[in-house]
Amino acid sequence: MSARRKVAAAVGVAAVAGAAVALSQYVPPNERGQGAGAAGDLSGSLVGAGASSQQAAMQGWTAGYSAVQPGVTVDYDPVGSGGGREQFVAGGIDFAGSDAPLDEEELVAARERCGGEVFELPNYISPIAVVYNLPAVAELALSPEVLAGVFARQITRWDDPAIAADNPGVALPPLPITPVNRSDESGTTENFTEYLAAAAPGAWAFEPDGEWPVEGGESAQGNSGVVAAVAGGQGTIGYADLSQAGDLGVARIGVGGEFVAPTPEAAAAVVEGSEPLPGRGPYDFALELERTTAESGSYPIVLVSYHLGCIAYADQLTADLVADFMTYVTSEEGQDAAAEVAGSAPISDTLRAEARTAIDAITTAS
Repeated sequence: MSARRKVAAAVGVAAVAGAAVALSQYVPPNERGQGAGAAGDLSGSLVGAGASSQQAAMQGWTAGYSAVQPGVTVDYDPVGSGGGREQFVAGGIDFAGSDAPLDEEELVAARERCGGEVFELPNYISPIAVVYNLPAVAELALSPEVLAGVFARQITRWDDPAIAADNPGVALPPLPITPVNRSDESGTTENFTEYLAAAAPGAWAFEPDGEWPVEGGESAQGNSGVVAAVAGGQGTIGYADLSQAGDLGVARIGVGGEFVAPTPEAAAAVVEGSEPLPGRGPYDFALELERTTAESGSYPIVLVSYHLGCIAYADQLTADLVADFMTYVTSEEGQDAAAEVAGSAPISDTLRAEARTAIDAITTAS
């Protein structure tokens, strides 16, 4: 663990050392003492937008939160990470969901919108699954170089010798490969291309980007659109949050000397081995994910989806609502609610303690 993460964890734990309940639990506002959300039962509405990968998890969060704060409505529009960041910077929403941290230009603009510091909390951890539609192939293994070659459209048939080498004894059909990518600016795409660039630089000549960099091919809007396009074709392959893979085939990916299936546990192992992005603010916990790990049981095509918000809001009610909702999302109850519907990996105690330092700082602009 980095020095910064050790300090943040210590601060978060110390902040609740004398509390009657553990940091991991959701605590009603009227039991927290003073600060944002301390008024007791809350009433009002929050508006968020962004990553479609969070859509299932957000349904779990909003349903669970409505049981503890029935007077609060949380609306979330899964327009995609890029759209969420754009709307947040423009001041159109209270918080955003994003599968990629704010870039340097966006961070400056977000601070201007907030009139100060922003928070970026890694509240959703999930593998990005490589989904495929080959009814005769129940299991598929792909090394990083082969996966990159497929999506770079250099490997164009399923019976290509490179795919066969990863799948000895598997009868691969003589079908053309139809890759499906996102049509919208997407944090899922940015995470996927970041992995390809890091793990297979010899086969992937493109920089990581939220917009798909390869010309031609089939594309679709959102995670659900990619899944629908792969399901509706034959010989198709795409990438999507594991929670939305449905009945499609899911490939195992080469890591070190083995092929690893995407699971919440395998994704969480990569996040725990990652370091914070340098140069961020005191309440910004964006991560630089370890994409080239060779550790057994790790799955490096991992998506960490963030919640983005202001440390200072224009009015007390919004500050109270954002702080309270984020308290629920990061609690064990909230993480369990997301895992139940989305199959995501619960955040660690370290990430929870870091998040609490930001949540406790949320206030109104002076």
